[in-house]
Amino acid sequence: MLFDDVIGQEQPKALFRQMIRSDRMPHALLLLATTGSGGLPLALALAQYLLCEKNEEQEEACGVCSHCRKATKYVHPDLHFSFPAIGTKALSDHFLPQWREALFANPYMEINDWLQHIGAENKQGNINKDECLNIIRKLSLKSFESPRKVVILWLPEYLGNEGNRLLKIIEEPPEQTVFILVAENQELILNTILSRCQLVKINPLSDDDIAAALSEQKGISNEDAMAIAQLASGNFNDALKAAQHEESDQAVRFLDWMRRCYKGLPKEMVEWANDFAKQGRENQKHFLQYALHFWREFLVLKTRGEEVVRLREREKQTAIGMAKVIQLPQLEAIIQLLDDCMFYVERNAHPKLLFLDASIQINQIIKHWSAYQEQQKARLAKGLA
Repeated sequence: MLFDDVIGQEQPKALFRQMIRSDRMPHALLLLATTGSGGLPLALALAQYLLCEKNEEQEEACGVCSHCRKATKYVHPDLHFSFPAIGTKALSDHFLPQWREALFANPYMEINDWLQHIGAENKQGNINKDECLNIIRKLSLKSFESPRKVVILWLPEYLGNEGNRLLKIIEEPPEQTVFILVAENQELILNTILSRCQLVKINPLSDDDIAAALSEQKGISNEDAMAIAQLASGNFNDALKAAQHEESDQAVRFLDWMRRCYKGLPKEMVEWANDFAKQGRENQKHFLQYALHFWREFLVLKTRGEEVVRLREREKQTAIGMAKVIQLPQLEAIIQLLDDCMFYVERNAHPKLLFLDASIQINQIIKHWSAYQEQQKARLAKGLA
């Protein structure tokens, strides 16, 4: 992938070019990017630029040398990938064919897209001990073709404490070795890893950049492309999905959930919780991320008006209707509840019980707010006692 293939992000592109031309490329870069903003495409383009035979002579990888041709196909022997996988002893190498397929299809993918692509179902992704040892083993070997070796580690958040195994090699890598870590959540990365990397923040894409890319890649009219871009909030992956579907599956499921919570019929809430429990943890987390997005936009609606709300029309109309019965203290309680659900899903809570309880609490927050507050005070007092 060339820098010209990466949507927008002119500032980090210029930074990377300057680093190489001035021979000041750090041995470890951490690209901190919001989801769908292009962190992984930038890493791929930078890796090809580093491996290109002529990178010091021009602003872009040449695209025609043998190194570029192999890097473009993600098969260069000195370009190594590490990413979340499934299985206690799984290595990224075991999933390289699927990884290449996914990159060709959409390098702006997010973690849930990738895990569903490899059939994760109810399993959570991770980067395990064996993968860390495999990285160390591969880098201990001499480079095969290029003077440099490049490692792209996608989502180091999934390393957990196993990341400590990589500290020495990240701090003192073999000569001419460059680590490019692509992360989305700085808080989930070990501080010992952060301190060994030069941090480069990647901003969300502008609406103009997303709209232009949609028009070019999907042949969408400028007007429709801009409307989708405004909904995507800087996330090109979301923009691609919105361009393919008039209404996302997550939105349909969320609005159905809110309708059932509002009605408060036990049978309907139980049916929804039982069905949703079958979705698998990664899908559940992805759904909760959408739900939090909806309520953030709901807050914008309450405080700034509907003109600036980034929701599709049906979602926006639902939010407008909810605004009549949900006030800011209730909104705060709902968001806190969803944050708690995310926490418990990540820790393998029983999904049927978790989401049935959440459904009941949302019903109480919306329709019995005073009673809900009293219940929470009683719980807190009991806990303190």
